[in-house]
Amino acid sequence: MKKTPFLLGISALAVTALAGNSGSTSDNSYRGSVPFELVVKHILLNISVGNLRPLPFILDTGDEFAIIDLDRAKQLGLTLQGDIQSGGAGAEVLHGAYVRGSSFTIPGLSGFSQPMTLAFPLKSLEAPLGHEVDGIIGGDFIKEFVVELDYQSHVVRLYDKWTFRYSGHGQSIPMEMNADGHPVVEGEVTPEGGEPLKGKFLLDIGSSASLALYSPFVAAHHLPGPKLKTIRAIGAVGAGGQLQAQIGRVAELKIGEFKLAQPITLFSQDKAGAFARSDTQGNLGEQVLSRFTLFLDYSHGRIIFEPNKDFGRPFAPAFAGVVLEGTGDNYKIFRVKDVLEDSPASEVGLQKGDVIAAVDGRPASALSLSEVVEMFERPGRYSLDVERGDRKLQVALGPRRLI
Repeated sequence: MKKTPFLLGISALAVTALAGNSGSTSDNSYRGSVPFELVVKHILLNISVGNLRPLPFILDTGDEFAIIDLDRAKQLGLTLQGDIQSGGAGAEVLHGAYVRGSSFTIPGLSGFSQPMTLAFPLKSLEAPLGHEVDGIIGGDFIKEFVVELDYQSHVVRLYDKWTFRYSGHGQSIPMEMNADGHPVVEGEVTPEGGEPLKGKFLLDIGSSASLALYSPFVAAHHLPGPKLKTIRAIGAVGAGGQLQAQIGRVAELKIGEFKLAQPITLFSQDKAGAFARSDTQGNLGEQVLSRFTLFLDYSHGRIIFEPNKDFGRPFAPAFAGVVLEGTGDNYKIFRVKDVLEDSPASEVGLQKGDVIAAVDGRPASALSLSEVVEMFERPGRYSLDVERGDRKLQVALGPRRLI
């Protein structure tokens, strides 16, 4: 029995030809583009396994191997061997198996094929994303190319790793691989009212958060501090289950020459799992990374950070204080999973188990969970049609800044 770690925490897409080249690289290194869907701050690509329709896979730098959902692997008749344990964000342990004799391709990317390596149960990721999830690909795929992540255009561009030349306005930041095959960069965190603290941070595009600080680092530096306002982390889950944490802010996050003011920060209280490790001080998630176009150049030990138009955007201008999950047919039942105390959601009486049937008159069937989550992260006032068992209610939810 072997233990292997990975971290965590979609529509019909096709690979295009040369359209969308950023112009920051040498054209002769360009290999193709893969559009992606950003689903609740996760990158989902379409992957083909066998002759089945393309399946939605998460692209995650916090994962090394190609992983397929265990039930999907059985449905496809893939050959499974052995018993593997895996941990992730959260303290739970997942049990899976090796996949033998199977590979995956990306529709339209001629000549590309890689082995499908592992199978784990991943369906628990679907409700938080409100979308089908059939697998994860990560380091083994990324290291075959220089991978450009363009969050503005929702496209992944691929370049030959040996002939790639960068000529844009970004900064090349040294990167090293940790023992789990995940990219780590150096950074600096300045707590409110404190001195800068240097550390190593996992670059984790599979995390929907901004900055997470691991529990040994939090404890060693007495974070977040007695005067900093924090709230309970609700809806903070990973492949290893629920995270225990408080959410607040630090004064500044510095990566290379780039300074980000007051990022939302998760202060881990986990005793086990990825967010309790001591060899790394934290991780950088989508809400930080999406402020850049990123070039993942594993072969040359670097990540190029190129600021985009969202670089100066404030972090989390509002919180609704409610966690939703998408269930039912096409994930269109938006059910309340958790409610934060002393928040806009609790003040209007939302409860666990409530179903959001409509937002400002738009029925749930016309919305995606991503759209609703994004709405509730903006200040405003939203009229919600709520179903609570046989009762039908209407409430006015007003997200606002809480920290």
